[in-house]
Amino acid sequence: MTTAKVTELPTPGRRPPRRSFPALPRLGAYLLIAVGAFLTIAPFYFMFVFATHTRSDIFQLPPPLWFGSNLDENYASLMERLPFWRSLWNSLYLAVLTTATTLFFCTLAGYAFAMYTFKGREVLFGLVLATLLIPSTLNIVPFALIMQALGWIDQPRALWVPGMASAFGIFLMRQYIGSSIPRELVEAARIDGATEFGIFRRVIVPLTGPAMATLGLVTFVQSWNAFLGPLIIFRSAETYTAPLALRTLQSVANTDWGALMCGVALTVVPLLVLFALASRQLIDGLTAGATKG
Repeated sequence: MTTAKVTELPTPGRRPPRRSFPALPRLGAYLLIAVGAFLTIAPFYFMFVFATHTRSDIFQLPPPLWFGSNLDENYASLMERLPFWRSLWNSLYLAVLTTATTLFFCTLAGYAFAMYTFKGREVLFGLVLATLLIPSTLNIVPFALIMQALGWIDQPRALWVPGMASAFGIFLMRQYIGSSIPRELVEAARIDGATEFGIFRRVIVPLTGPAMATLGLVTFVQSWNAFLGPLIIFRSAETYTAPLALRTLQSVANTDWGALMCGVALTVVPLLVLFALASRQLIDGLTAGATKG
């Protein structure tokens, strides 16, 4: 005679028992995370520390681990040798224009590729993706020649106009719109009499907030940190961006590392503030595709 095994049903309102993980693997995971966090934060920490020390203090062994008292002198030396705030404004102007135009045109192109059916759509989208395989350094000479032929040397538009529609931005917005916005919603808006651009402005844009925040943040940081493009285009010190202006502080024989670290720290602060304000939107945009059922 066999007895049937009775499965105990969970009591309503009672939490299921939590799984217990071995202490050693869990401790190893925490240690790995701590090491990764330290390696990520340490360069920023030492950058701010070195901005408050003299050149001799920076190169002593062991290096200083805490803030010094030379910040005022480093800041004064930076302002004396560079039109730093002018260069920072140039970086902000270029980054804002590049981000705004990229968000508009990439979202518009992503909407067209995701929601419209037209002849040659897949071929055209494949050509857009193929441009991602070309290293940017291969475009330096043609880019410089085209900008010189247009008379755009030493002009900010030489950098933000060609970057209006990036292949990565089009791909990101196309994938997000195609996976998160149903076609029925667009068809319903057409039945209600909305124009095509009205659908884009009133339906698509509000629903693509996380992806637009992610693309905007990535584009802003890339434009803010850009060095090679400004190096090719800008010829006068008044048009230099912050990375290009800070590079002029370096020399083979004599580099004021305290002033340089002070300028780098001031340049990084806006990015840290931007990341702090947009971190939630960035995480939502990166994980949106993974959470779709």
